[in-house]
Formats: sequence, structure tokens, C-alpha cells
Amino acid sequence: MSEIFNFCAGPAMLPADVMKQAQAEFIDWQGTGRSVMELSHRCKEYIALANEAEQDLRDLLSVPDNYKVLFIQGGGRGQFSSVPMNLKGLGESAEFLLTGSWSKGAQQEANKFLQAKVVGNTVEKDGLLSAPEITPNDLDTKSAYFHYCSNETVDGIEINQVPDSGEIPLVVDMSSNILSKPIDVSKFGVIYAGAQKNIGPSGLAVVIVREDLLDYAMPETPTFLHYKTIDKFDSMYNTPPTYSWYLAGLVFKWLKEQGGLTAIAKKNNEKAALLYQCIDECDLYTNNVHPDYRSKMNVTFHLKDKELDTQFLTEAEQNGLVALKGHRIVGGMRASIYNAMPIEGVVALTKFMRDFARRNG
Repeated sequence: MSEIFNFCAGPAMLPADVMKQAQAEFIDWQGTGRSVMELSHRCKEYIALANEAEQDLRDLLSVPDNYKVLFIQGGGRGQFSSVPMNLKGLGESAEFLLTGSWSKGAQQEANKFLQAKVVGNTVEKDGLLSAPEITPNDLDTKSAYFHYCSNETVDGIEINQVPDSGEIPLVVDMSSNILSKPIDVSKFGVIYAGAQKNIGPSGLAVVIVREDLLDYAMPETPTFLHYKTIDKFDSMYNTPPTYSWYLAGLVFKWLKEQGGLTAIAKKNNEKAALLYQCIDECDLYTNNVHPDYRSKMNVTFHLKDKELDTQFLTEAEQNGLVALKGHRIVGGMRASIYNAMPIEGVVALTKFMRDFARRNG
């Protein structure tokens, strides 16, 4: 079979080396005669695996000692509810920057638990989208937290500068660009991320929470969603998604082998630059995001002639370039180029795009 490059926004492709190792270990993990998914999460072998995965993640992100790392079920969307439930004790309201579908979803869900105020929306100028700059003066000091999404997969908007929320805990949904570049964890109160972009399979979420924020949960918070309880039981209060955790651990080791997040960021910058250059140079394609806010993970673009959309997708798939259809909300095309996407995939895509533009421009 010819090589397939999967540009799906999520669940997304995993590194080929990780998949090969998982395949080799699927039936017999480290001589146990069992698959990882057949091991008890309480056995010493699995606990060692889980601890090693957490330490590798801490190493990659340089997580300070006063932060807890939690592995939780429910994906990123599950945290739309968990965050307000766990932080409501800090205040009766929270504030949200809306830059796309996922930040809007988080705000709407949080509004069930507290007053979820909108302090900023996506800005459009000269047909290009960008995010407003938020300062502490824009925020209510009585708010429980300030929330934003660092990368919007649907809209292709990425916020590269961490907002200054002053003394208000900063909460970020980093589902689609976590581990794509170095970050300063100490700037955040809570970082959460669904796994199915840059971490591993769907169903798992990683939460990094400053330990002084563990005592502010609503009394009604379900026990298995309570950050302090999850931390107390080392993310094993209930049976965790063991196989997803194992695969995440393999991805963390793979990232270390690539040279860590500084090295992976360099590769991601190169991939994104190649693709945006192609879009900008070919008259057939347009991107409606200001260059300062263009996502390096989810590159969205439209064909100027929408009648060509179906032909573009059909021919792309025939060339081994799959899952390029844009989200149903915005249409067009979307190429998700997470860490696992090799530069060869982006080169193949841009070569096809230039040829398609030449033939149909």
C-alpha cells in the first residue's frame, strides 16, 4: 500500500514508531504474557509504567514541583465541566475569551455552574481574524478564573502570547497544541488537554493544576472528578483508561527521542511555514486568519471556487492525502499537522496543492 498521510484533526495520527512498538507489545508486554490493557492498574508493573509516563511529561514541560499532573477520563470536553466545579470556591463567576468553537463550548458549559462572562471575542479586520489582547484591567478581580483556548482546531486560530490575568488563576484549554512547543507552566493555574491530538488516543485528558487550587471544589463535585481526590489516588480513584495512558507514555518517550519540545517546535514551524507559503502563493487558496494568529497545528484554507471542493478532496485522497475536509461549521479545508505528521506529509500536500491550482486556477 502506498503511504497515507492522515490530516485528521482528531483523533489524529500517532507517531509511526509508537504504533510499531505498541503493535509489537500488544499481546505480550515486557514478557508478562499479557497486553497492557489486561493488566490491573493496581499491579506494580502498571504503576511503574504510569509513574514513568508522568515523569516523562513533567520532564518535557518542565512542570514545577508545586503542580499536580492528573490523567483523567472524559477528554478535553469533560474538563469544560470539571474546571468550574473544581474552582467555583474561588468565586461565583469566571471570565472567558472566545476565539472559536471550543472556547465557546467551554463558556457555555461553565455557565451551568457559575456566571461565565465573556470578556473578549475574535476580532475581524480587513477580512482577517485575530484575538484581542486581554490585560488584568479587563478582568474582574473577584472572578474564580480566566479561561482561554490556546489553539482553535475548527477556526485555525492560535494564541502564542500567554494572556496576563494578574492575580486571577489562568486556565487554558491546550488540547490541540500541548507538547508542540515549550511553555512556561508556572504562568497557569490549570492546563488541560484532551489526548487525541498530540498525546495519544481519545478518551484521556491530562490536567496540570497548581496544588494551591485543589481546595476550591463545589461540595456537589462528583468524587471521581474532584481534582484533590484524583491526586490523592494518583489518578486511580477509579479504573483509568489504562491502554491510552500506556500509549501516551510511549508518545512522551518518542518526544524525548526527537530532542524534546524545542526540537519538535522547530519541526512544527517548518511544516506550517511550508503550507502557509503554498496557500499564500497560489491564487486558488485563501486563509482568513491574521498571520500573527495562524495555527501551526490546524491550517485552514478555502478554495476560491467552492465548486472545486469535492474534486480537490477526491483527488487528494487518491494521492494518499486523507481527512482534509474542513469542519462542518466553517467548511473549506483543514490540514492538521500535529507533532506526528512528518514533514514529508506536508511536502506531499503542498506538491499536490500546487499541481491542483495549476490545473484548475
